Amino acid sequence: MPRSVSGVEMRKRQAAHIEAPPQAPGQPRPNTCCLCWCGCCKCLWNEDRIERSARQTCTKMDSIEAGDEQHPSLDEVLSWARSFEMMLRSLEGREVFREFLRSEYSEDNLLFWLACEELREETDPTVVEEKSRIIYEDYVSILSPKEVSLDSRVREGINQTLTEPSNLMYEEAQFQIYTLMHRDSFPRFLNSSVYRDLLADMRRTCLDT
Repeated sequence: MPRSVSGVEMRKRQAAHIEAPPQAPGQPRPNTCCLCWCGCCKCLWNEDRIERSARQTCTKMDSIEAGDEQHPSLDEVLSWARSFEMMLRSLEGREVFREFLRSEYSEDNLLFWLACEELREETDPTVVEEKSRIIYEDYVSILSPKEVSLDSRVREGINQTLTEPSNLMYEEAQFQIYTLMHRDSFPRFLNSSVYRDLLADMRRTCLDT
């Protein structure tokens, strides 16, 4: 008949099990989950539970972020081919067009146009002065690696307004770059793999749904 174990002896065994020295690196630790009813020890079961919980939280956050991500509709993508202006007014359209311009090393044209749009909306004189200076240094100065292509007349007009900058001081230069992108870059964009692949993907998505 098996010998019964007293309460004192049981507590001694549990104490010895809890206070055992840490295992050497690479050695598996004993499964102590039978003593982890309080959830405070560092047994494998408790660590696995915490890790599973963390993974589930990450998965939920990824799902939320994916749900928040916006994608253009097929009609919107088709509308870009009909109107350069409509494409520029679309956040997704600008991003796709910018990707194409980057492949042609002319991304700075779009960045200059966007900076001028932002300046046009500004009314604070101090901010206007600061932003106009940044635009000049980034896109107009002949010393800038991001200099955009402006004719000498437009460039001279900008130089004359530097002492008294305004939110419309780049208006003519902005229109010149707009025209350049519209007549030169935009037709190539519509025939590029960047736009055609996006259009094909959108059509496949519509057929699948």
